[in-house]
Amino acid sequence: MIDIILLPLMIGVLLTWIYLSILVIRSLRYAPRLDVYNKIDERIDIILPARNEEKFIGRCLESLLKQDYKNIRIIAIDDSSSDNTANIIKDYASRDGRVVYVYAGEKPVGWTGKNWACYQGYLRSDADLLLFTDADSIFSSNLISLAVSRFVRDSLDALTLMPRILCLDRFTCITLPLLNNLLYSRYSPLRVNNKKYKIGYFFGSFFIIKRRVYENIGTHMGVKNELVEDGALGSKVKSSGYKMMMIRAEDYFEAIWARDLGSLLNGLGRLIMPLYASKKHLAFSIIAITFFIFPFPFIMLASNLSLIAIITSSIMIGMSMLNAYNLKINPLYGLAAPLGAVIIFTGFLKGIISTRGSGIKWRDRAYAYKQYNADGFQP
Repeated sequence: MIDIILLPLMIGVLLTWIYLSILVIRSLRYAPRLDVYNKIDERIDIILPARNEEKFIGRCLESLLKQDYKNIRIIAIDDSSSDNTANIIKDYASRDGRVVYVYAGEKPVGWTGKNWACYQGYLRSDADLLLFTDADSIFSSNLISLAVSRFVRDSLDALTLMPRILCLDRFTCITLPLLNNLLYSRYSPLRVNNKKYKIGYFFGSFFIIKRRVYENIGTHMGVKNELVEDGALGSKVKSSGYKMMMIRAEDYFEAIWARDLGSLLNGLGRLIMPLYASKKHLAFSIIAITFFIFPFPFIMLASNLSLIAIITSSIMIGMSMLNAYNLKINPLYGLAAPLGAVIIFTGFLKGIISTRGSGIKWRDRAYAYKQYNADGFQP
């Protein structure tokens, strides 16, 4: 009786991983890359929010100031930091007129911190092109030149670049290669750039958008209570009919997503918590799907060495090794895919469990389920 139930499940999971693998391989092979440079001198305002980023903000500013694209202004916003972030920004502003220090002030009720900081940066800007980025990113000296050239050449309204994600700890090195299978399938450039698909997405570490487009979609005020604000903004741009593009740029800049196991679990949890606040049944469905896609094949492998379990687990490990290679980390981390699968499922589950407690902690702020209700989410 058990085999009758498990066999269709295992076949379904195997087919899912075959499908995901095809999407990932196609994305890695055919997704567009930065490949053009024409001299353009239109001014860009770079909006750089930072909260407790004293370890990273300096190197980010250094890489921005070394850009060969000179017509830039960096609006660096201190999002109520409790460390030395504000002083570092002020020091750079005192030495280079291209850096403008802004204190965001305490965020109002109904806003997440980063959205409030980005909005304050926008209010201080006046350029027709806005570039939003993160304080833990590092850029090659020609990145903005290449990005703006592509933006102008293709007559875009918005452009987002995919970074190389840096792994600062072993848990992220183990988990990220497996998680990338979802990123390169669900949010593949081949889908985002195709009008046939409704999927729009921004990487918060780098997206350029025309000022009028940003204003027309409601600015960050329109997504003020979103924890995954970059995805929400990208979705609004795509659904509004504007021309956007996602391009691979792993060779030109790096960004950090998780910094330790705690932030990794919280980062995964913040993806599911807002969905739970608005659509509980869908959130539970995703939790169930996550279990069957990630830990389930390895559980079956450990309990029953069936051919289907062996093939599925082998595909998962192989794709993790491929993604690790693409991330420029040791491909042997892909062998730890079973642990990565458990971490992914645990992180998603934590997002729902946290609704009964203090909530998800992100960038030194706690966001509770009750806040989502107060901020406009409907249970």
